[in-house]
Amino acid sequence: MRIQPNSFAFNLMLGLLASLPTFGIDMVLPSLSATGADLGATPAEAGLTMSVYLLSLGATLLLYGPISDRLGRKPIIAFGCVLVVVASFGCIFAASLPQLLFFRALQGAGASAPGIAAIAIVSDLFDGEAASARMANVVMAVNVVPMIAPTVGAALLAFSNWRAIYLVPVAGALVLLAALRGLAESARIDPDVRSGAAAVARDYLRVLRHPVCMGHILCNAAAAGAVFAYITGSSLFFINALGLSPYQYGLIFGSSSLSVMAGTRINRVLDGWRLSSTQLIAAGLAVSTILATILLVMALAGGKSAVVVVLVMIGVALSFGLISPHAMKEALHTMPEIAGSISGAMTFVQMVGAGASSALVALLFDGHSAFSMAVVMLAFCLLAITAYIGVVVPAKRFVPAA
Repeated sequence: MRIQPNSFAFNLMLGLLASLPTFGIDMVLPSLSATGADLGATPAEAGLTMSVYLLSLGATLLLYGPISDRLGRKPIIAFGCVLVVVASFGCIFAASLPQLLFFRALQGAGASAPGIAAIAIVSDLFDGEAASARMANVVMAVNVVPMIAPTVGAALLAFSNWRAIYLVPVAGALVLLAALRGLAESARIDPDVRSGAAAVARDYLRVLRHPVCMGHILCNAAAAGAVFAYITGSSLFFINALGLSPYQYGLIFGSSSLSVMAGTRINRVLDGWRLSSTQLIAAGLAVSTILATILLVMALAGGKSAVVVVLVMIGVALSFGLISPHAMKEALHTMPEIAGSISGAMTFVQMVGAGASSALVALLFDGHSAFSMAVVMLAFCLLAITAYIGVVVPAKRFVPAA
């Protein structure tokens, strides 16, 4: 039975493809202390399980993108899902921290394949407003997981142990493998295109040399960095500065993540008003920058208002729901024949931005305020504006799209 591109089943599968990588991030967060205690490691050492996962996830994106352009989207989805299943069971039965780190790296390498395929499939099958709507669905799916994952992870930890959490990505990967039989290959494969390392390097060089494409990639990555500033900073602020429990924080974080879903819904409404991607990206950048400035002023004044922090979290997440789908669409539109390579580059740079933001927030955290979250959030908002105004806008005026 074929899954039609305009069906609910297709949208559901697209969402699962996009969100599978985040299963290994947000759901594991509540279990780090328990994992370390069980394996004879400190919580900080257990935190390395996040680092190796993210590094593997980001690095393999650069391989899967061009491979999917040459072999198709379905082969890399199947390979990635199988690797997720094997690696997740390895995590479940790990007897030491080094073993767990090894299988977490494999898990990240597997999970990145379905994630990048989701973006490329949208580029393969849709254009214009339809592409914007599907990209909005992808962004929404990626952010639904952070909304519920910490609470689900905490529940599994309470009723079983940290190992049970790794059954969730197994279930997701198996569902994708079963559904993959009904999905038609979307990539337009040219049998004459070479697939060696030199050809892959040329594709990425094309991405680097295209200012409109790179400008949108950098803008999207910086906007994601602002979001990850609140993902990391909110945990430190609510748990360490205000003394909330992880469960209370999970409820607050999950509720704020609803704003990304609201952003994607607003996208659909605004698309109906025939607003351009430039207008929507500019609106998102303006809102997030204003809110980050408000948060920084509060932190500098010594304020600790949980309400202000939550409102800023909601606003910045909503803004990202406006920015990201259009930045993705515009980047992919420049060179659709190498959509996989563009998707790989975009997601990789986004991971770099997210990682840098999280590290800076943790490094600058003073133990009692929202200052580090605010200053890093504002810095990444300004970087996003710089990328858009300094690269995209001039390029659109003087360089024709490829």
